[in-house]
Amino acid sequence: MCLSALQTGPWGNPGVTGAKVNQLKIINVVGARPNFMKMAPIIAAMNCYPDEIEHLLVHTGQHYDEKMSKSFFDDLGMPKPDIDLGVGSGSHAEQTGQVMVKFEQVCLDEKPDLVIVVGDVNSTMACTITAKKLGIRVAHVEAGLRSGDMGMPEEINRLCTDVLCDYLFTTEASAGENLRAEGIADEKIIFVGNVMIDTLLQHREMAAKLSTAGDMGLKAGEYAVLTLHRPSNVDDKATLGGIFEALAEIARRLPVVFPIHPRTRKMMDSFGLTHYLQPGAGGKGIHVTEPLGYLQFLHLMMNARLVLTDSGGLQEETTVLGVPCITLRHNTERPITVEQGSNVVVGNDKSHILAAANDVLEGRMPQPRIPEKWDGKTADRIVEWLIKNRKKRSAPRGLLR
Repeated sequence: MCLSALQTGPWGNPGVTGAKVNQLKIINVVGARPNFMKMAPIIAAMNCYPDEIEHLLVHTGQHYDEKMSKSFFDDLGMPKPDIDLGVGSGSHAEQTGQVMVKFEQVCLDEKPDLVIVVGDVNSTMACTITAKKLGIRVAHVEAGLRSGDMGMPEEINRLCTDVLCDYLFTTEASAGENLRAEGIADEKIIFVGNVMIDTLLQHREMAAKLSTAGDMGLKAGEYAVLTLHRPSNVDDKATLGGIFEALAEIARRLPVVFPIHPRTRKMMDSFGLTHYLQPGAGGKGIHVTEPLGYLQFLHLMMNARLVLTDSGGLQEETTVLGVPCITLRHNTERPITVEQGSNVVVGNDKSHILAAANDVLEGRMPQPRIPEKWDGKTADRIVEWLIKNRKKRSAPRGLLR
């Protein structure tokens, strides 16, 4: 929904060729598919203010699969990226370094007033560092989330990004508390809500009309959905094997749909665990599919009896959908999903996974409550705040080197 026109004073750099006097020039950055769901509603909200905001979409290519990326962009109604850095895979250092080198040139060419980063992938941190060293202000959407686990690469990205950013848009109250405890000035912290929920609410009706579950021979409320990709779960044979022992037992009671991540497939092949993926394995079976588009996966998730995942975003989405979630991690950076939702964090121990699944299947999980400001209007609040505060701009574009 577009906001009403805001009455604000003029600003900007009238000396910039092609830029309107009052325009805020923004580069929006995405690096991986989870970023698409967070950026799509922000772009839609910005499009309501063509005279106020000029924006470009940069895809770093950190995670890129042509078929899957096209599917996500199409499902979310996102424009084709204005610039694709094409970084690709590699070690954390290689990926971060390549993003920084390529994004620096984009900033020098485009001279934005503001860079917006989302989430916690390597591209988030790399583009933040690059922009700040050029004197460009940076806003982080989904700031302040903390797992307390420095073994997670994402936790390092979060910490580095938030300490550098000028504007920190948070999803929940605890995120703001984390930032204040780290010495972040209160004036930088803006509680806006969860932009991923904007995307979910905007697309839920469309996803409901799909026949994805039926096409797989599944009945609503009579199957589980699984996602699994984190190194802590899939890079050790004993750990991965234990998880699938638990999943095979769950699959005796109801089918488990598993859109398999390429990393997980690779590790299961190397560990000799692919027998768990054979048709009919574990009674009703683990049904393996290729990665799905956003709408297809949302359809499956909203009709599932339960979701098992090591993802961060799915913990939030299931809370809003009212679908019980079993998180296969030892911690979560999204504690509100446990406090107010039906999410339970169980780690990767077989007995804990089975105990949580039994609680769900026997009706012992609580009904979730929707967290504050998870109402589908987060992107509007972000854009409204940016326009109202547009005098807090970066160094004049002409001073960039």
